[in-house]
Amino acid sequence: MSARDLIVGEAELDSQEEDESFDEDTGEVRRKTNRVNGINGHLDDSSEEEDDDDDEEAAAEIRKDFIVEDDEEPEERERRRRERKKRRREEREEEEAGLDEEDLDLIGEANPDFERRAPTEPKLKRLKRGHKEDRDGQRPKGVDNIFDSEEEEEDDYRNQRPSHRADPRNLQDEFADFIEEDFDDRDGAPDDDDADIARPTGRTYTGIKDATGLDEAALEDMKEAFGEGDEYDWALNIQDHEEEDQQRVLDSEDPEAIAKGLELKDVFEPSQLAEKLLTDEDNEIRAIDVPERFQLARKPYKDLVLTAEQFKEEGIWIADLIWNRKGLRPELMDPFRKAVAKVLEFMVVDEYEVPFIIQHRKDYLIHSQKTPITPDPSNPGAPDFVISAEKLLTQSELWRIAEFDLKFRALIEKRNALSETYRKLQDMADFQDDVFEEMLPAAATMEELQDVQDYLHFQHASRLADLAAINASSATNGTHRRPGSSKALFERIRSSKVYGLVRAFGITADAFAQNALKEGRRQYTEDPTERPDDLADSESIMDPPDYSTGAQCLKAAKAMFGEEIYVNPRMRKVMRLAYYQDGVIECFRTDKGLRRIDEHHPYYDFKYLRNQQMRDFAHQPDLFLRMIRAEEEGLVEIKIRMQNAESFRKKLYGDIESDNFSEVADAWNRERREALDMALVKLDKLMARGVKENLKNECEDQVAQRCREEFTKRLDQAPYKPKGMQLGTIPRVLAISNGAGAFGREAVCWAWVEEDGRVLENGKFTDLFLGDPDRGQEDGADVKALVKLVERRKPDVIGLSGFSADTRKLYKLLEEIIERKDLRGAEYEDEDGVERTDKLDLVIVNDEVARLYQTSQRAMVEHPGFAPLTRYCVGLAKYLQSPLKEYAALAKDIISITLDPAQPYVPQEKIFRYLETALVDIVNLVGVEINDAVSDWYTANLLPYVSGLGPRKAQQLLKVINLNGGAVATRAELVGDADQQRVGAVGPRVWANCASFLYIDFDSSDQDADYLDNTRVHPEDYELGRKMAADALELDEEDIEAETSENGLGAIVRKLVREDQQEKVNDLILEEYAEQLERNFNQRKRATLETIRAELQQPYEELRDNFTLLSSEEIFTMFTGETRETLYEGMVVPVSIKKVGEDYIEARMDCGIEGTVPLSEISNRPEIPPRQLFQQFQTVQAKVMYLNRKTLAATFSLREEELRNPAKKEHDRMPGDWDDAQERADKELMKEQNDVSGRTQRVVKHPLFKPFNSAQAQEYLGSQARGDVVIRPSSKGVDHLAVTWKVSDNIYQHIDVLELDKSSQYSSGGTLKIGGKYTYSDLDELIVNHVKAMAKKVDEMMLHEKYQNGTKAETERWLSTYTEANPKRSVYAFCIDPKHPGYFFLCFKAGQHAQLQSWPVKVVPHAFELQRNMYPDMRALCNGFKLLFTNMQSGKRR
Repeated sequence: MSARDLIVGEAELDSQEEDESFDEDTGEVRRKTNRVNGINGHLDDSSEEEDDDDDEEAAAEIRKDFIVEDDEEPEERERRRRERKKRRREEREEEEAGLDEEDLDLIGEANPDFERRAPTEPKLKRLKRGHKEDRDGQRPKGVDNIFDSEEEEEDDYRNQRPSHRADPRNLQDEFADFIEEDFDDRDGAPDDDDADIARPTGRTYTGIKDATGLDEAALEDMKEAFGEGDEYDWALNIQDHEEEDQQRVLDSEDPEAIAKGLELKDVFEPSQLAEKLLTDEDNEIRAIDVPERFQLARKPYKDLVLTAEQFKEEGIWIADLIWNRKGLRPELMDPFRKAVAKVLEFMVVDEYEVPFIIQHRKDYLIHSQKTPITPDPSNPGAPDFVISAEKLLTQSELWRIAEFDLKFRALIEKRNALSETYRKLQDMADFQDDVFEEMLPAAATMEELQDVQDYLHFQHASRLADLAAINASSATNGTHRRPGSSKALFERIRSSKVYGLVRAFGITADAFAQNALKEGRRQYTEDPTERPDDLADSESIMDPPDYSTGAQCLKAAKAMFGEEIYVNPRMRKVMRLAYYQDGVIECFRTDKGLRRIDEHHPYYDFKYLRNQQMRDFAHQPDLFLRMIRAEEEGLVEIKIRMQNAESFRKKLYGDIESDNFSEVADAWNRERREALDMALVKLDKLMARGVKENLKNECEDQVAQRCREEFTKRLDQAPYKPKGMQLGTIPRVLAISNGAGAFGREAVCWAWVEEDGRVLENGKFTDLFLGDPDRGQEDGADVKALVKLVERRKPDVIGLSGFSADTRKLYKLLEEIIERKDLRGAEYEDEDGVERTDKLDLVIVNDEVARLYQTSQRAMVEHPGFAPLTRYCVGLAKYLQSPLKEYAALAKDIISITLDPAQPYVPQEKIFRYLETALVDIVNLVGVEINDAVSDWYTANLLPYVSGLGPRKAQQLLKVINLNGGAVATRAELVGDADQQRVGAVGPRVWANCASFLYIDFDSSDQDADYLDNTRVHPEDYELGRKMAADALELDEEDIEAETSENGLGAIVRKLVREDQQEKVNDLILEEYAEQLERNFNQRKRATLETIRAELQQPYEELRDNFTLLSSEEIFTMFTGETRETLYEGMVVPVSIKKVGEDYIEARMDCGIEGTVPLSEISNRPEIPPRQLFQQFQTVQAKVMYLNRKTLAATFSLREEELRNPAKKEHDRMPGDWDDAQERADKELMKEQNDVSGRTQRVVKHPLFKPFNSAQAQEYLGSQARGDVVIRPSSKGVDHLAVTWKVSDNIYQHIDVLELDKSSQYSSGGTLKIGGKYTYSDLDELIVNHVKAMAKKVDEMMLHEKYQNGTKAETERWLSTYTEANPKRSVYAFCIDPKHPGYFFLCFKAGQHAQLQSWPVKVVPHAFELQRNMYPDMRALCNGFKLLFTNMQSGKRR
C-alpha cells in the first residue's frame, strides 16, 4: 500500500468519525454514516461472547474429566466443598454489593451532595477501540504518548482493518506518525494500553486455574503447600494507604485528613480554591456571623474602631454630602441628619443590610408631621389634625450611605495614622505645630488629608528621618516617605542662616493663606529696614560654601518661601475652592489627533471644545469620560485652568504684600510676588490633576448610577402575565427565532418550554410561508406543523427575537399566521366566570440574556444536544418566564450587558458593584422560597443576593439544609434547633437580615406550619401580626390563650386564614397601634404595620411591574445595532444593491435595513436606464432620505448633489464653547499637507476608500476585525491603487493594484490586475474574490488544530518539548510569519533527534501554496505536506 493510499484512508476515516453535527444557525442535525457492524449503529463486538463460550467449554472439560481420588477421605472432600461454596457465596455478595451506573444515578438524584467518582474512561471510547488482543502487534505507547490525545483511535481503527501492506524497504518510517495525528477522536481519553503501566487497584488473583491447567483439588494442594499468596499483603496495604493519602480529595470534615493535618490547600492550586470560594479567607467569611457583603467591603478597615465622636462626625459628614443634591426644604435639614445617623447605626452597630432597613426600618426614613386643622362644626367626628409625610431617604441613597461609610473609614484610618505619627514626633522632640493640629481635625476629604500629610513631611522632614532611624520605617504606620532631593535642599535651607532671609519676607505662608481664605483678622506684612539684595549680602544671611553670594541666598529664600506656600494646607484649600468655583476645562487636539479625528470621528464633538465649567458635565458625564479616553489614546490633551486667573492672582498679591509706601517696601513686595508666582505654578498643576481625577470619579459614579437605574427597570418586571391569570404566574412559552439567517432561506428554530422550565419539545421550520388562495398557492408545509403545535401545546405566548432585521419579517409572518389561522391561547375564566380564549399573544423579546445564554457553559450542561440557536430560543422563553432569574444566573457576566452608551468608559468592577446592588434590591423585593432553592439550582442563583447572604454564605446555607434533611419547615430552623438536632445554617445576625426574605410555602394541613413564615413579615414582628389577627377576629385574651395553648403560637393567624377573614384587618386603626408602640417601646412601626396588614391578606404579593414590552426604538437597536446617534436621515451610508428594476433600485444597508431608490433619486439623467448605471451586488454610497424605525425600512438617494451634502449633527453650543479659528486653521493645514502629498487628488467612489497612507491605514485597521480592508491612493501613480487588509493583530498586507482601461486619470480602471496574475473587473469583485478569499483562508489556518498562536520560536520550543516526551513520534505545527504578511511557517520535527525544519506556506485566493503546489483546504495541505516529506525521505534512502 502506498503512502497516498494511506492518506486516502485517513481522510475517509476523518469523514466518518463523528456520528452527527449541528448546523450552527438552524440547529439541524446532520448525520454521518459510520462503517460499523451490528445493529443500531453500534460496533459489532463479539469478544465477550467468545470468552463466555471458552469458559463454558473449559468448565465442561473439568466436569467430564473430574476423578475422585481414592485416597481422599469423604470428610476432607466435604470440607473442601463447603469452603468452595463459601468462597462462591462471598464472591456473589461482593458482586451484588457493587453499585452499577443506574444505582449511582439514583443516589445522585436523591442526594445532590453525593459525588460520583469519575469513570476512568467513557464507555463509548471502549466500544470504538475494540479489544486489546486485536492490537497485540502495536507498540505500547504508555508515557510516550503523554501529549498525544489524538492518535490512539486512529491506531485502533487502522489495526482493526485487515492490512495488505508489504513493504520490504520499510517505507513506514518514523515520519508516518504525521498522518496519524490528523484524523482521530478528540475526547482525549486514555488508551487501554495505558493500563499496562498503571498500578492495579486491587490484588484479587484470578485465572490461576486456567493459567496452570490444574484441577481444583490440585490447586487446593498447591495452596496448602505454598500458601494463598497473601503473606505480604500487609506491606502492600501500607503502600496502598500511602498512595490513597496522596490522591485523596480532602474534605474539611474528613477525620482522617484532619488527624494527619492535611488541608485543601495542600491538594489544590490557590487559583482553584479561590475560584470555588474554598480559601481560608472564604471559610472565615462563612463562619463569621456578619453579612458577607459587609465583610468584603470592610475588609481593609476590619481593625478600625470608630469612637463615639467619630461616629457622630460620620453622620454629619455623610448627611452633608447627600443633602446638597436632595433639594429638600431647609426645615427638613435636622430630621434628615437624624435619619442618616439612624441608618448608620443600623448598618454599623446592628449590621443590617440595605434591604432589611428599607423593609423593616422604613419608619426611620420618613418624616411625618401632624398639622392641626380648624374643627368642622358640621363634622364633629373629623380628625383634629392632618398627617403629612416626607420621604427623607430612598433605597439608592441607602446604598450611597453604605459607600460613604467606607470612604469615611478610609479617611479616619489615614487621619489616625497621621495623628499617631505626629504624637511619636512630639515624644521624640518636644514641639508643637499649630497648623498641623488645626488642619488635621478639619480635613474632611482625602485630598485635604493628603495636604496635611505633605505639610508634615515637608515641615518636619528631619524629625521624620530621625524617627525612622530610631524606630525603623514601620514605626510611622506607613505614613513615612523617604525625602527626595528637593526635600533635602529645603532642609539645608531651613537649617542654614539663609532661613533668616525667609523670615524677612514679613509674613508666614500660613498667615498669608489665612488672608487669602478670609479667616479671622487680617495678618499684616512687615517690611525689614534693608532692601532684599542688601540683606542677602550681609554676613548674617550668607552661609558658605553653599550660599556664598547674595544672589544665591535670595534665590534660595524665594524658593523656600514659595515651597512653604505650596505645601501649606490652608493655601491648597484656597486654590481648590477657586478651581471648583471658577475652573474651566478645555480640550486641545494633539498632532496625532489632528489627522485621526475627522468630522465623522466619535471624538470630533470635543476636538475644539473650550471654556467648559464643572457643572456643564453634571448632565453629560459621558462627554468628559470620552475626553479622558481620547487623552489616554494620545488624541487630545485636557487642560484645566482658572477662568479669571489674572484677577485671582492680583487678589493674592494684595494678601501677601505690605501696605507701606517706600522703595524698600516695593522691593520686598516684588520678591514676595515672585515667590508667590513660583508657588502658583506648582499649585496650578496639582489642582488641575486633582480636579481632573475627582471629576472623572464623579462622572464614572453618575454613569454607573444610570446603569443601575436602567438595570433596576429590567429587573423590576414580573413574568409575562398570561391572560386571565394573576400577576406573577409563570407562562408556557413557545419561543421562535431565525437567528441571523436570511428570512425565507434559512431554517427557523423553536423550543417549547413549560412553566416549570422544562424544555419538552424543540425543532425547526424550513418551509414556513403563507400561500395565496387567490392564485392557488398553498401554505408551506410547516405552517400546518406550527398550527398543530400551538393547538396541541396551548402556549400562553409566542416569544420571538433574532440577530438581524429579517426577524421583523418573521414577526409579520407569524402575526399573519395567527390572524389567518385564528390561533388562540389557553382558556381562562373572565371576571364573570365564563371560559374564554383570546388571540395568541406574539411578543418580541429582549434577547440580551439569551445571546449570552446560548454559548454559555450553563446552557451546554442543561441542553448538551441542542444547537446554539435552539438554546437561544430556550433563553428567550426563560426570560419571558422570569427576567430576574435569568439576570441572576449570569452572575458576573451581567457586565456584558450594555445599559448605557458610556458604560465602556467606566471600570467593570465599579459597574458590577452598582449592578449587584440592583439585584439585591429586587431579589429581596420578590423573596426566595427556600425549599425551592434547595431543590432547584435555578432558584438557588438568587440566594447570594438575599440580605445578609452572599455566594459563600449561600453555599453554606444550602449545604447545612441538605445535612438537616433537605427541607426547611420554619424560618426558626435556619439558626438551628438542638431539640430536633438541626444544625444552624446561619448565625443570629445573618438570620436577622435574611429571615423575612426567605419564605416557606404555607401548608394548611401541617399543624406546625406558621402562616407568617410565608409572608414578608419579619419574625421579630410576628407578635404584632398575631395581635392584629386576634383583633381582626375580635378575640379576647381567654380565647387567644385557649387557641394558642391547643394549636401553637401560629394558631390565631391560621384561624384567620382558615375562616377566610383576612379582609377584616382593613378595619383596624393602625395609627393607634403605632402610637402605642412608640410610646411604650420606643419603636417606630407605622409602616411595618401596613406591611403586616397587606401580607395577612396576600402573602408575598407580586410587587414588581408588569412585563415590559420593548419599544419600537429598542427593537430597532436590537435588530440593527444602530441608534439615533449612529443612523439618521440625511446620513450617507454604503448600501449593497439587491435588485435593479426599470424605475427603481432595491438596496440593503450593512445593518440589515432594506430600502428602495425611486427613479427620481437614482441619477440626474433620467434618460439613462438604471441598469446601465448600476448592477446587482454592487456596493455604492447612498443618502438616507427616509427611515422608518418601526418597520425597518428606508428610502435612499444616489444623486451626486445629495451625496455631496450629507446632514451634519447639530451641536447646541454657547458662544465661546468652540474654537472655530483653530478648526479653520487645522482644515487649511490638512489641505496643505494633502496638496503636498498628492494623496487626495485621487478620489474613488467606494465606501472603503480612505485618503490614507500605509501607516494611517494600519492605524485605522488596528481596532478593526481580521480581514477588514482599506482602499487608498498609491504612491506609484494615478494608475495604481493600494489595498491594505488586516491579516492578524499588528500584521497588515499591502496589495498593489494596477488599473487598466481608464477613461481618465481620475476615474477607476475598467480592469484591475494584481501581480500580473489575478484580474478583476471592479473593486467589489477584487475585495470579495481576492482579499476576502485570502482572509477566509487565514481564518481556516488559524482555527485549525495544528495552528500554534505564538511566534516561530515558541512553536519550535513546543515541538521540541513534544518530541522529548514522545521520542518515537513526529510532529508538525503552523504559525504565522509576522515579517511577511500573508505567509505562515510550517514547522516540523521528525523525531526527538531530528532537526527542526520549517517550510513557508503562502495564502493565495481560495488556496494555500506550499513548495509551488496549490492546496484548496487545510486537510489537503496537511496531506500534501506529508506526501512531499515522504517522497523527500524516500529519495534520501535511494
